[in-house]
Parts: sequence; structure tokens; C-alpha cells
Amino acid sequence: ATIQTSEGMADKIYFLPVTPYFVEKVIEKERPDGIMLSFGGQTALNCGVALADSGIFDKYNVNILGTQIDAIKNTEDRELFVKKLAEINLKVPESEAVNSVDRALTVAGKLRYPVMLRVAYALGGQGSGLALNEEELAERAQRAFAYSSQILVEKYLGGWKEVEYEVVRDSYDNCITVCNMENFDPMGIHTGESIVVAPSQTLTNNEYHKLRGISIQVIRHLGIVGECNIQFALDPCSEDYRIIEVNARLSRSSALASKATGYPLAFVAAKLALGYSLIELENTITKVTKSCFEPALDYVVVKMPRWDLQKFKRISFEIGSEMKSVGEVMSIGRKFEEAIQKAIRMLNINLHGLVGNNIKFDDVEKELGKPTDKRLLMIVEAIKKNISIGRIYDLTKIDKWFLYKIRNVIETETELLKFNISNAPSELIKSAKQQGFSDFQIARLLFKDDKNSMEEKLLQVRKLRKKHDIIPVVKQIDTLAAEYPAKTNYLYLTYNGEEDDIKFGNRNNVIVLGSGAYRIGSSVEFDWCCVNAVFTLKKLGYTTIMLNYNPETVSTDYDVCDRLYFDELSFE
Repeated sequence: ATIQTSEGMADKIYFLPVTPYFVEKVIEKERPDGIMLSFGGQTALNCGVALADSGIFDKYNVNILGTQIDAIKNTEDRELFVKKLAEINLKVPESEAVNSVDRALTVAGKLRYPVMLRVAYALGGQGSGLALNEEELAERAQRAFAYSSQILVEKYLGGWKEVEYEVVRDSYDNCITVCNMENFDPMGIHTGESIVVAPSQTLTNNEYHKLRGISIQVIRHLGIVGECNIQFALDPCSEDYRIIEVNARLSRSSALASKATGYPLAFVAAKLALGYSLIELENTITKVTKSCFEPALDYVVVKMPRWDLQKFKRISFEIGSEMKSVGEVMSIGRKFEEAIQKAIRMLNINLHGLVGNNIKFDDVEKELGKPTDKRLLMIVEAIKKNISIGRIYDLTKIDKWFLYKIRNVIETETELLKFNISNAPSELIKSAKQQGFSDFQIARLLFKDDKNSMEEKLLQVRKLRKKHDIIPVVKQIDTLAAEYPAKTNYLYLTYNGEEDDIKFGNRNNVIVLGSGAYRIGSSVEFDWCCVNAVFTLKKLGYTTIMLNYNPETVSTDYDVCDRLYFDELSFE
């Protein structure tokens, strides 16, 4: 169901398992000059390492393009990784790689509980987790060894911030960080399970540049060529840090960073693997600068995971270091409040934003201490129950900056409840729209009686907006913060702006509506349909417009269509 297996995508396509046996057969038949391992995720990386170890690449004289096998092993093998970073005196969590349950228990005893288990060469944090005592550790270690021959027992850094940098390096040692991202949730929750915000919002200038400098130092030392990401734990009370891991490949985070910044990471990584330098490659958004420019953003991006846990019986709704989410959405705005409210609606699970969902929790404090898929809504409930921001922080270790932003939305809701549709002040409506409130949310808050249908209420809110000239503007993703004019039509809508960034003239337009977030029962096959529809329309001479908000898809690549609106698929 992928675009990669579309006819015409490559000169030859083999529909085969990506395992050493089959890949060797293809190499024997095709005799390629080179092979790329960093694009197919953990599957491709593990297969490549196995082929290198069994001597297949040497036997058939195949060059590994981009990051070499040694560098891949140094990032994937936990023991080698720790040794490699010790060479340049950088900090990693206290840990030891083990090969048996008994050894795991001994090491955990030395480190003192709680400890974190991490599995080598695993996908989506599979088998990893937190152990609070010997019994939990023995059980988790037993499970982990079902996936891998090596696990890392690590000192738990609970409550530390998790920060990630996307780094690009060419074979001439030019190195830049394309994007930094901050997890809304603290350490202990897998990045794929966390809300992620780009660029980081709560780091000081000093913290940002310190971690950026270390990122570049690490990637140069490991000798990575192409794209990778590095994850840090950062102590919220000091500038102390630990390097958690490096992914020597493009990951889900890379796809997110690419869409968040408009910097085509996979494209650049492929060029760098072939030996080009960053100085030679054109920046495809500005068309005038080179790829060695680090993006500067004048907007904020929020990624939110989508779970489908309710489709299973007897499942735990708690989230942690193993990934359970099945898809994700990305929203773009000028304010954090705006972006996070948009993101919640994009999940398409009958939530209308941060407020107005009428979900009640029995014991809020208890619920906040245990992260679940409803964590964000629990924070809203806690604030409404007058639990202090300080107390919520103690229970969740989510940075207070984010908690105050959520409180801003709740305060606006409280204000709106004081009025009805006939006397609501235009400044309040505008302020609500700038904080990401939908017309639906506003209608629910302003109509105190339920005589009218929802359609009628929405119509009246819309009329009220139009009357006061509260309408959204179209903004262009501009990776150099207006230093150079952006040439691409990579767009989003916001109420935080005065005018449209683009002109509307061409009338030979066709819009294709995307399929939104991946979920159980609806996945990449619908994106395949959208992309092929766009390609066909282009061939027929139409100007193509795409509307979608899933960062994992090809349809949201800004060079697939003439205009990409990275925004909500909603009636409004």
C-alpha cells in the first residue's frame, strides 16, 4: 500500500521480504554498486547489519552509501555507544549492557531502583520499560530477551526533559542541526507516545546552544553521513544533561522535522550519501539559499499521537517507554494554544479541542500520576478543579510553561461562558479564534439553550465572525523567517495574522482532500490514492491543491502538489 511500491517509482521493484536471505538474492541478480540502509527504518538497518556481518556486501563488492556499518553498530549496540561517547568525555546515563536476567538483577542492584530497561536493535522501544523493584525487573528482562540478545539496564532519569535534535552531516564534515524538538512529556514516555513541540519552547538560549554544540560533536565523532537524530535528557533544575541515544537513520522524528521545517531531510540525506556536500545543494524552499542554512521558524508545530486502545479488550491505557500509538497528526500555528487545540481536533476522536469535551475523571490527582492516553484532558480537568499549576507539575513533571498555556485556554472558555451569541464582544471572539477555538467550541459556549440545531448555531457563529471581520489568513511556511522570499506553496491557516502570504489567481484548480491520521483500519493505502490522484491531475494540466495534516505521508510533501495546505480536514 506504499508509494515506494508504485509502478514507475523505481526502475525495478521487488515485492519481497526485507530479510538477509531475499536481499542477498536480489544483490546476486542485480549486482548493485551501492546500497542505502538509513531510509527503511529499523527493519532496513538491522537487515543491513546482518548482511555486513555475514560478508555478503564484501562478496558482491557492494558499497554502503552514507553512514557506514561501524557507525550504525556504535549507535545501536548499547555497550559500544557508551564506550564511543566516553572517548570524547560526554555524559550518558549510568548503565550497563547485559545478556542475562541474573546479570540484569545484579546491575540494577548496583544502580538502585527505579531503573530503565532498553533493548538493543528494537523498533518502537519494544520490550523496554521501567522497573521499580526486583520482581518487575526479572519479568521485564525475561520479556526483553525474547526480542533481543542484549539489553541495557540504565539509571532512571524520571522528570527530566526530553529534547531531540535532527542533525545532517556530509562526507566533508559540514554539519548542521535542522530542527530541535521538545517533548511535552518528561523522560520515561517514548517520543512516539508523547506530544512533541518544534522548535523547543522552554529551553533557555544557553541550554539550546549547549545541546546543539554537543549534537554536532557526537555526530562528527560517530562519523554519520546523511541524517540522524540525537535524544537528550535535560535536568529541569540545572543545565545537566545525558545523551540517551542516536538514531543513525531517518526515523518518524525525521519525517516530523522535515514537515515542520520544510527542509527535505530524506532528499538531502540521499544526495549526501552519494557524496554531494551541503554547500552544493539548493534549498528547495527558497530556491536561492543552499542546504547548509539552518532553518529559522516563525511558527510553532505540535505533533500529537493517535491511539486506538479502546479497540482491544483487557488492554492497559497507560503509556510509557513502549510505543502503542498507531498514527500521529501535526498542526501548525502562531501560538502554542492554537496549535495544540488544532492537533486535538485533527485526531478525529470526537474531541473538540482542549475544552468543551465534558469528560469527567474521578480521582484527578491519581490519574495525573499515571500517564495514559487521556493525560492532556486530565490536566484540563485538574485546572478546572483548582489544582495548582505547581501541584500538577509535581505529579506530571510537564514543564509549567505548557501548563500555563493550557490554563490560558481554560480562562478564555470561562470568559465565553459569561456571554451569549447576542452580546459576545468581538475582541473575545477574536482572542478565542487566535487560541485555536473552533466555531463548534464557541457555539457550544455561547448558546445556553439547546433549541437550535448545531448547524444553526454554527451558522450564527460564522455570521458573527464575518460581521466583525474575524477571518483566517493563509500563511506560507518560510524556513528562513522572511530573510529570503519563500518560493514554495507550503501553507497553513491562522487567525494570528493580518494578510495572506500568497496571491490567488489561477482558477484551473482541483483540491484533493487527504485521509488524515493513520488508525487501525485506515492507513497508508489512502495516502497512496491521494498522491496518485494528484499525479494524474498534474499530467492533465490542473493546478493541484492538497489538504492533509499527517506528517508521515507522501501527500504532505510540499513538492508533490502545487499548493499544500497543512491543516484541519473539518467542515470549518
